[in-house]
Amino acid sequence: MGGGKGGVGKTFLSANLAYTLSRAGYKVVAVDTDIEGPNLHTWLGVSKPRVSLADYVSGRESRIEHLLLETPHHGLGLLAATHGDLAAAQPEAGRRLEFLRALRELPCDFVFVDCGAGAHPATIDYFLVGDEGLLVLHPEPTSIENTYTFIRAAFYRRMHAAMQKHDVRECVREAMDQRNERGIRSPLDLLEAVRHMDPEEGQRFAATMRSFRPRILVNEVATAEDVKLGFSVRSICRKFFGIEADYVGYINRDQAVRDSVLLRKPLLEVRPEADSAVYLQRIAGKLAEAAGAPR
Repeated sequence: MGGGKGGVGKTFLSANLAYTLSRAGYKVVAVDTDIEGPNLHTWLGVSKPRVSLADYVSGRESRIEHLLLETPHHGLGLLAATHGDLAAAQPEAGRRLEFLRALRELPCDFVFVDCGAGAHPATIDYFLVGDEGLLVLHPEPTSIENTYTFIRAAFYRRMHAAMQKHDVRECVREAMDQRNERGIRSPLDLLEAVRHMDPEEGQRFAATMRSFRPRILVNEVATAEDVKLGFSVRSICRKFFGIEADYVGYINRDQAVRDSVLLRKPLLEVRPEADSAVYLQRIAGKLAEAAGAPR
């Protein structure tokens, strides 16, 4: 669960979608990777986590399964991110890769990774580890702008990892700088440059590009224009980035959400009849269907 801007509701949605799917009978693990500002544990009713991702970063614990905590909700586990060392908040690149591999091997139906704000390489790596990348945005200009920055950063990092030849990887790295001397200004420009350099790598680039399909979720919708925002973002991704994005839905602005925040409980537990709770269930259903998860 990612997004370019803080405060758009990533943690709220991570906690509530994880809870919704666990309530539907799936085995779910919610993972907080925002060591600088963790609060996923609070949303899930775990006041003082005894272990967290910080123990992995520091080397005090090397096995991810030893960091998993129970929550008050049946079928829903937690990997918290409290007590971080602010001098070295995230794992080094190699250790981060081990962590990402371990997440994919967890014995459960779904893993929800709650990412921090911004487009730091560690944040992008956490976002890209999943089969489904869900981007959360608010219907406001700053959030929309930061969302496009996040999409661009995630795209280039995915493509850099996918390329096999050094000169092509270097071309992708240079393209990350929007003022690069090659004149590459968009993913489509980069695709043409890679095809010109190496047709085989060009085919790999195109295939990886097609597989990159971020999912858009608009939070705190208040008007019909806000609802349309997801379709606009999808259209712009296709036209200017050459990327196919999916619009999975929206959550309306609702007092019930604030009630659940104050009570520190999942929305479906506090106000299951609320419109926002109904929309959450619909989105959770779409994610389960896309994953082909058995009941």
